[in-house]
Amino acid sequence: MKLIVGLGNPGPEYEQTRHNIGYRVAEALCERWRLGGWKEKFHSWLAEGVWSAERVALLRPMTFMNVSGKAVLAAGRFYKIELADLLVISDDLDLPPGKLRVRASGSSGGQRGLEDVIARLGTKDVPRLRIGIGRPARGDVVDFILGRFAPAEREWVADAITRSCEVVECWLKEGVTTAMNRYNKSD
Repeated sequence: MKLIVGLGNPGPEYEQTRHNIGYRVAEALCERWRLGGWKEKFHSWLAEGVWSAERVALLRPMTFMNVSGKAVLAAGRFYKIELADLLVISDDLDLPPGKLRVRASGSSGGQRGLEDVIARLGTKDVPRLRIGIGRPARGDVVDFILGRFAPAEREWVADAITRSCEVVECWLKEGVTTAMNRYNKSD
C-alpha cells in the first residue's frame, strides 16, 4: 500500500487557493486513476484503489493545514505505512510558480502542514513533492497563499498539476530517487 497525501485546507472558501494545490493533485490522481468517490476516514477524505498493480490510498486531510499530521499519522498507522511508501504533496512559496521539487527528506521549508507531518511522525525522512506557487512581490504572505490563482496563472497551474501526477506515478513505479533525478532538473 502506498499513501499519497495532498495537503490543503477544508471548506469552500479555500477551494482553488494556492495553499490547496496539494488537494488538487490528489483530486486529479483520483480522476486519472478512476478510483471512484471519496469517503470520510482518518479526519480526511480518502480514496482507495489500485493503479498499475499497486494498492494506493489518496488522502486529503480535513484538519486544516497546520494540523495535517494528525490525519497522516492516523492513516499511516492503520495501513502500517513505511516512510518510503508515503508521499506528501504541498505548495511551496520559495519555488517559482509551477516548479516541482521532489525530496526524500529534509526540513519543512516553513510549510506548516509539512511541518506538522514531520513533527507527528517524529522524522524529517518524509518523502515529499513540493509545487512552487511563488512569493508575492509585496503584501501579506498569508493573504497570498490563501488567495485564489489569477486567471493568467491557470495555464501553469493546470500544467503543474498534470506534471505532479506524472511525478507521483514515477515515484510509485520507480521510487523517490528516480523521481528526484527525473523531475528536479533545472528549467
